[in-house]
Amino acid sequence: MLGHPGGEAHSRYLIELSFLPPPARWLDMGAGDGSTVRLLKEMGYEAEGIDLCPRGEDVTAGDYLHPPYPEGSFDGILSQCSFYVSADVPGALTQAGKLLRKGGKLVFSDVTEDVVALLNQTRQAGFAVRHLEDLTEQWRDYYLEALWTQDNVCLPQGKKITYVLFVCERM
Repeated sequence: MLGHPGGEAHSRYLIELSFLPPPARWLDMGAGDGSTVRLLKEMGYEAEGIDLCPRGEDVTAGDYLHPPYPEGSFDGILSQCSFYVSADVPGALTQAGKLLRKGGKLVFSDVTEDVVALLNQTRQAGFAVRHLEDLTEQWRDYYLEALWTQDNVCLPQGKKITYVLFVCERM
């Protein structure tokens, strides 16, 4: 599947919700083709991306569960549809907490089988949740279109999947 629900408009929305002014330093965890990294740069931010299988020159090959960056390197971290597929959401949140400066913002949207558990994992990783939205309807529309138009679409396992947006602050 290509991209993420909401495309560039959704990425802009996440960035706006962070309230981080340029030239803050961002990391896109699970950056894929680097489109969000390029968007951040166009908006005046310093930005890097990391992905196991990078598909763009703005993305470093690497595992964000074992990142090559020193602790406290970033003002903001963004992730879209990536933590769930890492199979270690608590680990991804912990790494985001380590990579952010105190007061830094983590903005992410992803699927989950248990919103309360995700909320607790976020808090255990050292974040205060400042904003939470249920965007399940957008995600369902996106997936239905992908099922009709793309090959090799994998569906998350579980009886009830929710697509959520979180804005968190590192404490």
